[in-house]
Amino acid sequence: MKKKKWILNSILVVFILIFVGCGVYLANYFLKAKKTENEISELQQLKAESEEEAEDATEEIKTKEGKKILKRYKKLYKKNRDMVGWIQVKGTPIDYPVMQTPNDSEYYLHRNFKKEQDDNGLPFLDGTCNPEDEESNLFIYGHHMKSGLMFKHLMDFETKDFYNKHKIVYLDTLYDERQYEVVAAFYSQVYKDNQNVFKYYNYIGHLNKKNFNTYIKNIKALSLYDTGITPKYGEQLLTLVTCAYHVDDGRFVVVARRTKE
Repeated sequence: MKKKKWILNSILVVFILIFVGCGVYLANYFLKAKKTENEISELQQLKAESEEEAEDATEEIKTKEGKKILKRYKKLYKKNRDMVGWIQVKGTPIDYPVMQTPNDSEYYLHRNFKKEQDDNGLPFLDGTCNPEDEESNLFIYGHHMKSGLMFKHLMDFETKDFYNKHKIVYLDTLYDERQYEVVAAFYSQVYKDNQNVFKYYNYIGHLNKKNFNTYIKNIKALSLYDTGITPKYGEQLLTLVTCAYHVDDGRFVVVARRTKE
């Protein structure tokens, strides 16, 4: 009898420890998320304040290519020259700087704007992409965080009702404002090399006409709904990618084309 009671007590202690451990983990997770959220809010505020300043109140800043930067991004670029733009889906929390490090594409996978360790990371443009290439497919990646940060709300595009209310993705570069019209939204995954299937991630960066048409044909076939839009070669593409959990190494992908603003 004593042995049975001892076993029950031991099991109870184990369950209590697991419960407490899970509580500590969740509390730590959401505290970190809140810290990241506050830091993003500060960046958004700096962007807004810079836009409101008089033109002569901001320091003249150029990129290493010698191009003038939009007023709203001057102070942000001065803080971190890995910033290449800003992405926004109006009416959602997606409102973030976009980073790029050509020599290490995933540098911001787990780093914040200050280049500090941060599990939330920041959206980043694939290192092989050139935003000024009109025949390019710009790939931007972002984490799917349970807290709602980064690209979690990209998943909202799985429903046509959401798409109908959010057809435009706004992507500024450092130099100009851009709009991209959503073409398709679909589930995919990272496949094994020997699997003979369409792999959307093999179509990054500059595309020739054949690869462009192959990409469009396949993403339209995979799309969860018909947008009625078929891009033509010469229209720049924007592909947004986040993790999905329907399969191992799952991905959710939204593709858009640049419009005439």
